Amino acid sequence: MTTLSSNGDGPIQLKAKDFATDQDVRWCPGCGDYSILKQVQSVFADLGKNRDNVVFVSGIGCSSRFPYYMETYGMHSIHGRAPAIAAGLKMANPGLDIWVITGDGDGLSIGGNHLLHAIRRNFNLKILLFNNQIYGLTKGQYSPTSEIHKKTVTTPMGSIDHPLNPLMFALGANSTFIGRTMDRDPKHLQEMIRRCDAHQGTTFLEIYQNCNIFNDGAFFTFTEKESKPEHTIILTHGQPLVFGHNQNMGIRLDGWKPVIVDLEKDGFSKDDLWIHDETDQVKAFILTKMFDDPSGENALPRPFGIFFQSARSCYEALLFEQIDEAKKAKPGFDLDKLIAGSQTWEIA
Repeated sequence: MTTLSSNGDGPIQLKAKDFATDQDVRWCPGCGDYSILKQVQSVFADLGKNRDNVVFVSGIGCSSRFPYYMETYGMHSIHGRAPAIAAGLKMANPGLDIWVITGDGDGLSIGGNHLLHAIRRNFNLKILLFNNQIYGLTKGQYSPTSEIHKKTVTTPMGSIDHPLNPLMFALGANSTFIGRTMDRDPKHLQEMIRRCDAHQGTTFLEIYQNCNIFNDGAFFTFTEKESKPEHTIILTHGQPLVFGHNQNMGIRLDGWKPVIVDLEKDGFSKDDLWIHDETDQVKAFILTKMFDDPSGENALPRPFGIFFQSARSCYEALLFEQIDEAKKAKPGFDLDKLIAGSQTWEIA
């Protein structure tokens, strides 16, 4: 793929390194953010992105350093307010390709209200939420997604808060696209970034990201080679929900309740299993509920992939339709004159 060079010399073949800046990457060695950055840069090169048309907007947190490391336009903005700033930018220049980088603290605590309204309005924004279940930048306080009984510097006896489920939150805000992936599966992460890019509307992608300093191993059950097959389901549209080292386990719906079956012992075939449908919002809600403690009794495997997507008009498109209608209703209308007003005052 090709894209225009930023100096206007004509089409050139961009590589992943062309999306990397000369800034020193200031994440802790071993941080999952390195993987996410690498996959975004690789996908953007493969897609032939025009660097002059891309903007990354972030809030505050470890993840929010992201714009410094992308050779595109970017803004390291205000704590929790990245969705609001990105929405304003989209209205001012709807042709821009805008990506929002946030974290579980930045996006779901102080920024929860802004995130909710950006999602429900369905701006054509791509929101990547890095979830490490901890406040990393401010040294290890519990976050909105920290598990119950989590012991941190601010919860020495264990958190008594019920953790917020990011995908349930987004679905409740009537998101037109929700998905989940992980930093330690580069191939799947790249696929999900591509799917975000292709969707018209607000995409909400939760990325499990390991904070090896303050919450190391929070998602190892789902990311490590030994345990991953038994505890994760990779969602594929039109395909049954299967998992296990030999793909011998599956999920059936008993009414609306998902249950685990053994395809080798229980007398079921793949035709008897739940078939994933990305357009089914009701079943997407059930998938978001598959969020149990993986060590608990009768725990369900955790889904990864696209839970739900649908088509709905983008906010900025509807806005500009209204503006065009208003202009047609009053041809020759002068906005500057309206703002100036028809009366003046002199102050003695």
